[in-house]
Amino acid sequence: MTRDQKAPVCVLGTGLIGGSLLRAAAGAGFDAWGYNRSEPGAQAARADGFDVTGDLLGVLTRAADTDATIVVAVPMPAVDHILTEVSAFAPRCTLTDVVSVKAPVAAAVHKHGLSTRYVGGHPMAGTSESGWAATDPGLFRGAAWAVGVDEGTPPEPWTRVVRLALACGSVVVPVVADEHDSAVARISHLPHVLAEALAIAGDGGGELALGLAAGSFRDGTRVAGTAPGLVRAICEPNSAALLATLDDTLTVLAAARDSLRETGSLADLVDAGFAARQRYETAQRWEITGVHPGEQDWLGQLREAGRRGGVITSLD
Repeated sequence: MTRDQKAPVCVLGTGLIGGSLLRAAAGAGFDAWGYNRSEPGAQAARADGFDVTGDLLGVLTRAADTDATIVVAVPMPAVDHILTEVSAFAPRCTLTDVVSVKAPVAAAVHKHGLSTRYVGGHPMAGTSESGWAATDPGLFRGAAWAVGVDEGTPPEPWTRVVRLALACGSVVVPVVADEHDSAVARISHLPHVLAEALAIAGDGGGELALGLAAGSFRDGTRVAGTAPGLVRAICEPNSAALLATLDDTLTVLAAARDSLRETGSLADLVDAGFAARQRYETAQRWEITGVHPGEQDWLGQLREAGRRGGVITSLD
């Protein structure tokens, strides 16, 4: 990656994901700075040597003056306010995000007239912790980073966003917004819901159950340790896809309950679950090559490759 490919990076929101991105980008040689609404959070970042402030206007003015890539890293409920300010003070900057849903963000971007410079993004990484203190520059290393290839995605901003994701250590998965949201409902948002339910079930067993709980309970409830407001901000904006996934899951659980009651067996559930886990363990990523942004049907080629498990590990 040459020096001119490292456009400055402006991160709006320096919690776990945004702050880790800021750290990773700075570590990769990008000129990077950020905004955080919470002054204690901004102070903590500055104490660690990072350029973070609560002055949103100043941050966006600097982004506009330097043609920075702006990364929206706030929860979905705060996105509209942030985009209002971006559209007023830095409308020509390349714009991406790390929000856990893509279609609602794209709709908000369109409403604010920012679509011509926008490329959706979502790094599939995180922990149950939050805030600057939880940030880690290695958080994205080896992780899948979804990058939008929806119709009309602009090639130059797309290339910028992909280069940033790769520089942070991720592999890039090309996705369409609606398909992304359906997928993460199953592998990210449903696990939050199930973890909460499992935690409640364990707690319902009283001190004895909690005292006996070990690895499977700990691992299954890990994300239930995430701040409740953040879990709601992650899951609720994807309600339609999550409801469909919950319906599917409740059907599976109801069938298992009925089988256990009527025959004493969980064989169908356990066998299908084991096979599904094996498919996950053995799933192979393959490298997408020979597709160049701006060429004929480049978006279509990337969409199809992403659906088939292809990832981008480098750009020509």
